[in-house]
Formats: sequence, C-alpha cells, structure tokens
Amino acid sequence: MAEPILEPILKLEGLKKHFQTPTGGIFNKQKATLKAVDGIDLEVRPGETIGLVGESGCGKTTAGRTILKLYEPTEGKIIFNGEDISGFSPTKMKPLRRQMQMIFQDPYASLNPRQTVGTIISNMFDIQGIKPAGGVDNEVRSLMERVGLNPEHINRYPHEFSGGQRQRIGVARAIALKPKLIVADEPVSALDVSIQAQVVNLLEDLQNEFNLSYIFVAHDLSVVQHISDRVVVMYLGKVMEEASKTDLFAHPRHPYTKALLSAVPTPDPVKGRQRERIMLQGDLPSPINPPAGCVFNTRCWKATDKCRTEEPLLQIGKNNQKVACHFPEN
Repeated sequence: MAEPILEPILKLEGLKKHFQTPTGGIFNKQKATLKAVDGIDLEVRPGETIGLVGESGCGKTTAGRTILKLYEPTEGKIIFNGEDISGFSPTKMKPLRRQMQMIFQDPYASLNPRQTVGTIISNMFDIQGIKPAGGVDNEVRSLMERVGLNPEHINRYPHEFSGGQRQRIGVARAIALKPKLIVADEPVSALDVSIQAQVVNLLEDLQNEFNLSYIFVAHDLSVVQHISDRVVVMYLGKVMEEASKTDLFAHPRHPYTKALLSAVPTPDPVKGRQRERIMLQGDLPSPINPPAGCVFNTRCWKATDKCRTEEPLLQIGKNNQKVACHFPEN
C-alpha cells in the first residue's frame, strides 16, 4: 500500500529577495538592484529534509532567512501551513515563530556571550509567554540533556563550551518550542569532521522524534547526501535542479549540478582517477548584473545562442526530477 502524499507544510511561489546597494562613491546616490534570490518555487512536507546547495554567493542563505521572514520578501508567496504569511507584520509573525526556527552557521556569534546557557534557552519561553508544566528550569535542563549537554552546566557561559557543544546549544534553543520547520544554515560547516557527524546524527534523531521538517543549507555535498530527502541546486539566485537525493547524485541532469558533484572528494583513489573532473571556467557573475538568458551560460560548456538569449524554465522530467536547462544531461 502506497504511503499517502502529505500536504506541504511550506510552499514557496516565485520567491524573490532583492537588495538595493550603492553603485560606488560616497557622493553617488544611485543604487543598483542585487538579485540575491530571484524567483524560486519549493515545497517542503512534514518530516522531510530539503538540502539547499550551491556555491558561495548563490543565494541559499538569503533564501533560508527570507523563508523565515528574517528578511522581508521582495516578491512572491511564502505559504506556511496553508496560510500566506508573505505580508505578515513582525507582530503577526510572533506566534508563528514557535513553529519556525533557525540554527545558525556560527555557533559562537549566534549566542549572547553575556548570558548563561540557561538564560539563552529559556528566553524562548519568556518571549512567547509560555510556562512549561514542570517549570522553565526543568525544561531547559531536559533540553540540554536531549541534545547531549550536561544539565549541570546550565549556568555556564558560551565561551566555556567547545564549538560542537555551542552548536548543540543552538539546536536546543531551536527545538525548545517544538517547531514544525527548522532552517539549518550550514550548521556543521564550522565544526571538525568528527563533530559534524555527531551533530548531523543528532538532527536526524530529533527529526524522527518530533517529525521536524528541515531546510538544510550547505555546500558540503557529502553531508547533504547523508541527511537530505530531496536536493535543490541554486545558482545566482535561481533553482537549477531539484530531485530526490538518489536521482540527483546518481543522474545529475543540469551541467552545473554535474560540475558540483565532480568536485566531491572520494576516498577511493582508483575511482577518483577514473571519474570525470569538470573545471568550471571563470567566476560567479555578479547578482547585480546577471547574464541574460540562462544565468549559467557564461560558464557552461554546452551553452549556445539560445542559452544566451532565452531563460530556461524549470521543467519536470522522469521521477519528478526538475531541471532548468535547454540541453540537460542524458
């Protein structure tokens, strides 16, 4: 018997986030538009993990923050639990913050150095006016224990913990209000490899326990392959490809995806020598002045005149694999 298809907890329709930035010079008041996120569509279902990947500067972090309305969207819709929250004011968003949380990339910069761990985590209850049944102190200790921290260290300050422990504090803070959706912005990139595995396993355990949905922003494709159900590849603010983890890593269809996967290190030196290595020429174009047509055409080995003049749409192919390319890989 086939599993029922769950309604998406989050749906993005043409989401855009543009910034106005000075064109240069202290006396020059003209501003240019930086298109950080330029029209993305996405669905996230309960208990699902979406990996959001791409080079630095592709817009994946901005997309994650805009989804949570830490940045106000320039255009498009953010539909959470069936409700369009795109135009919600900060006051109207406050109750929804219980259901939408974020784990930040830098576990030290995201914690107040003047507050103890207990205060940092308990702030979540104070802001929302929630009083746990057993008391805030007991709830905080329980959360610390759940993420692998010693509850006896509740009165310690962030600088007294290691990087991995500080990220666990961030995880405890994120799950305190039992949210439905968590945006994890490169949560393990600042950690040692051995600690990365522990934090990723912790996130998976919490997902199974609380049926959490994750948007996992990362540039480490091996971590994304391990934790994700579906993967979305971004380039210059646009979605290049979206597919299940299995299909994307086995059969990448967009040339950019193929180039990214060719750069993933392999522990087998024989397979590493046999694998095709694709070296992209040139740098990432400026999001202030993106190329016409397909945004990847300046670095793509398959680009034609059509690619330079006509923007490809995100087309659905076999196994619901979506690709925005005029000449996708076979």
